[in-house]
Amino acid sequence: MEAIGLVEINSIAKGIEAADAMLKAAQVDLLEARPVCPGKYIVLICGDVAAVQSSVAAGKNIADSSVLDDFILPNVHPQVLKAISAATQITDIKALGIIETFSIASLIVAADTAAKTGQVDLIEVRIGLGIGGKSFVTLTGDVSSVESSVNAGVVLASERGMLVEKVVIPSPHYNLKQCIS
Repeated sequence: MEAIGLVEINSIAKGIEAADAMLKAAQVDLLEARPVCPGKYIVLICGDVAAVQSSVAAGKNIADSSVLDDFILPNVHPQVLKAISAATQITDIKALGIIETFSIASLIVAADTAAKTGQVDLIEVRIGLGIGGKSFVTLTGDVSSVESSVNAGVVLASERGMLVEKVVIPSPHYNLKQCIS
């Protein structure tokens, strides 16, 4: 996989129509297409960069004014998809970083940027189910790496007005560590 792309839409019907257009526009693999809270729809695809670009453009064209957010990430960090699938095997939580956004697209971009910035491990990328459409990523590493990764990750979300909050906990309590790993 060279790239991933996502279109986040405020209509389920338009989301399904956009997913169809995205799959017909280019040779991409569908990673996820489903409704998320509160009544939004996401389409996440992967493939070579040009195919992902064509596919996302087709989805945005069909969804038009219903598009809430989108991205294309060439050379996505390998930890990102594992964290989205909650398939990470993190056993040692050091410092804990959290980035919370209003959109799924902004959060995935933030997670990718954070993972590429410092020596951190993504724990989980939680996308918009049961949390009012917001999303968050948790990550761990030494304090300075977590701080630099979180700060780098929030830049785009802040610029788009999608950042809810960022937090760095230098030494999380043992019981908290059990809840997030």
